[in-house]
Amino acid sequence: MKNKLRPITLLLVATFVTSFTHAQQPAANPQTPLQKSIETYLRRAFALGPDVQITIAAPTEIGNSGLLETDIDVKTDQGSNQVKMYLTKDGRYLLRGELSDLSKDPLAENTSKLDLSKSPVLGDPKATVTVVEFADFECPVCRSLHDALRGILPNYPQVKLIFKDFPLDALHPWARTASLAGRCTYQQDPAAFWKFYDFIYDKQDLISAANVYERVVDFAAQANLNQDSFKACLASPQATAEVDASLANGNLLEVRSTPTLFVNGRRIVGADPHGIQQYIDYELAQQKSAKK
Repeated sequence: MKNKLRPITLLLVATFVTSFTHAQQPAANPQTPLQKSIETYLRRAFALGPDVQITIAAPTEIGNSGLLETDIDVKTDQGSNQVKMYLTKDGRYLLRGELSDLSKDPLAENTSKLDLSKSPVLGDPKATVTVVEFADFECPVCRSLHDALRGILPNYPQVKLIFKDFPLDALHPWARTASLAGRCTYQQDPAAFWKFYDFIYDKQDLISAANVYERVVDFAAQANLNQDSFKACLASPQATAEVDASLANGNLLEVRSTPTLFVNGRRIVGADPHGIQQYIDYELAQQKSAKK
């Protein structure tokens, strides 16, 4: 990992509760001074210089919790990322972590936000366990997940896998082209998408921004897709709109990195085969128990 991104990564993945000095602001307009205090603290704590752009969204109140929440965007010339943080109303404590509302069903909330229309499905469409994968074809950890799923899914006929595009354009220069090619493959032959899925991950080390177009066109020929239609699709507004819609759906679900999965609504970040199996086994056990 490049040195410039290391402190940003610490900011994004660390879970912490911290206190910082903040003069109480008039209730009429606390936002600007509070945002400035957050930025000053983060720059000092994580050694983020002027070449790092930090954008603090206006904090908003979370019901009657006594907490505020804000989205923080961190950008450099090497990439960007977003993290959600929480603050106490007095502006003294800044928290990084996952806030859970015990009055809501987190699985139902996630499931209701997932848009699975026009998404490739592997397995029995009527399967009782649904694994939704948000992934980037250029992401090495996504390739690790792909390899893990190859070993897991054959053991679970009760599971279907649904793929959602989430190309990280700022980090991976050829990921979007691969996503477009996946969409164009799916449009011509839905079953061929999963051959494309395997093809890209199996050859990920051989693909570059310079040769990705040639590689996906070669795949289309091997899969007996109509070449003219495939090439036209790659440049079409429709394919771009579908990839963008998938990205927007991931953002709605606060997907921040790839791969991110939802197993019947339960979130898993990263390539964690044991976690995936644990969630699947739990769901199947619950379903079996409900039938008794």
